[in-house]
Amino acid sequence: MRTTNLIVSILALCMISISYGQRRKKNTEEPQQELIAQTPKLVVGIVVDQMRYDYLTRFWDQYGDGGFKRMVNEGFNCKNNHFNYAPTSTGPGHTSVYTGTTPSMHGIIGNDWFDKESGEDVYCAGDDSYASVGTTSDAGQMSPHRMLTTTITDQLRLHTQKRGKVIGVALKDRGAILPAGHAANAAYWFEGGETGNWITSSYYMDELPQWVVDFNESNTVENYKKPWNTLKPIETYMESGLDANNYEGLQKGETTNTFPHDFPAIWEQNGQFDLLRRSPYGNSITADFALAALEGEDLGADTITDFLAISFSSTDYVGHFYGVNSKEIEDTYIRLDQDLARIFAALDEKVGQGEYTVFLTADHAAINVPSYLMDSKIPAGYLDMGGMQAKFAEFLQYKYGTTDVVRDLSNYQLFLDHKILANLDVDLEQAQKNIAMELLSYEGIGQVYTGYQMWENEYSEGIPYILQNGYNQKRSGDVLLVPNTGYISYSRTGSTHGSAQIYDTHVPLLLFGKGIKQGSTVNRTEIPDIAPTIATLLGIAFPNGATGQPIGEVLDFE
Repeated sequence: MRTTNLIVSILALCMISISYGQRRKKNTEEPQQELIAQTPKLVVGIVVDQMRYDYLTRFWDQYGDGGFKRMVNEGFNCKNNHFNYAPTSTGPGHTSVYTGTTPSMHGIIGNDWFDKESGEDVYCAGDDSYASVGTTSDAGQMSPHRMLTTTITDQLRLHTQKRGKVIGVALKDRGAILPAGHAANAAYWFEGGETGNWITSSYYMDELPQWVVDFNESNTVENYKKPWNTLKPIETYMESGLDANNYEGLQKGETTNTFPHDFPAIWEQNGQFDLLRRSPYGNSITADFALAALEGEDLGADTITDFLAISFSSTDYVGHFYGVNSKEIEDTYIRLDQDLARIFAALDEKVGQGEYTVFLTADHAAINVPSYLMDSKIPAGYLDMGGMQAKFAEFLQYKYGTTDVVRDLSNYQLFLDHKILANLDVDLEQAQKNIAMELLSYEGIGQVYTGYQMWENEYSEGIPYILQNGYNQKRSGDVLLVPNTGYISYSRTGSTHGSAQIYDTHVPLLLFGKGIKQGSTVNRTEIPDIAPTIATLLGIAFPNGATGQPIGEVLDFE
């Protein structure tokens, strides 16, 4: 009996010792550390000019595994991503992506706009106080000086004490300059014309670096002077309309708008290298140059984060010319998918897989060609701007005795002459209301809002919310016009954009790479959310005018 009790006691002591040891070990374990920020060697921001969200789904089966599909399958897809302002155009679009705010804050209210102080039209990136670099033309007289806030790229430069490099690349000057920000190392754009060279501004440097000179002197661009035919058999292009139709533009020198397009034969009539802009070759040239920048600038070569901002502009040129339902647009996206794949492969090799972060979005989407919609019995149409202006001039003459009370009409905004109205003893708010009521009666105009409404109300949804986010108190007009859904002021061929309607606002947002989760969401995200999301990922300050919010479900800090 004593022996049995002794054994039980010993076993009990052992169990107590083991239990105590386990508790002691558990209590002494260090708590799991959470990353305060991710440190990719390189962030690549990609803006696809005029990309509708449904280009992802429409052409999905045509894409390979290394481009769009890789981003979706390995990264995060925001399926309900929108611009939350109008006008939806290239300058404001690129600026809003990178500043994390809207034209109401960053001040880029259009590609061009009427400047109320000077009384002249101004260009969003134009700046004649700087000289061209790489060309004798004035195509390099550019800077970001009209952008009133910082960009995510500016914040990276400040955070790294300017050790992190920032380079912007695009066919369009504004597509390179505005994303690169105020403090960029460089922004480069394509001159086209007779040279086909990449150029810049003295805002950034006094002469081109040797790698850019070498690229311009190579035959890289000249090799694209060749016919444009479909990459795959045209009969497999089932997600676009008929090749021969009445909804597409016709290149000078061509007798049909169908494939193939013989570029060498029509080279001189269409601006020589400018012709490449209206083809997928322009995107391939951009990819070539971006890869040269990756190598020439040693981007992602150390642990200090660099930033490469790429904008693919040819999608916009092709969409404007041929329309969003054309065989040309389908081929352009199939080829862009291949360009993305080779960029990602180069990043894997040079920077290292898992060592870089990429986001891809658009600067706006686009409407289907209204003449095609009309033929398909879908409500759509074209504004008769000439008839409207004549009728409006009669109204002004009758109401105010002069047409001079209106200074300008641009970006669907009417600018009034406040001094003339004051001299006529006309109250500005009442003049805005009277003019708004007159314009609302015109065919094709669906809604009209006044500047006073933008000042005095705070909208949270619908068209007025989108207009208010695009309204800058110092730069925008007095009366804002909203065409009917499906109506545009444009030619009867090709597509365009600029409105507050959903076909212009719904664009993709894909993210993948270091610090990005795998998944998707159908929750609404907005363009100004992108910069705060990347800032949170990097652990740096938000752009100083940011109004967007980080998309928390995208980020991975484990």
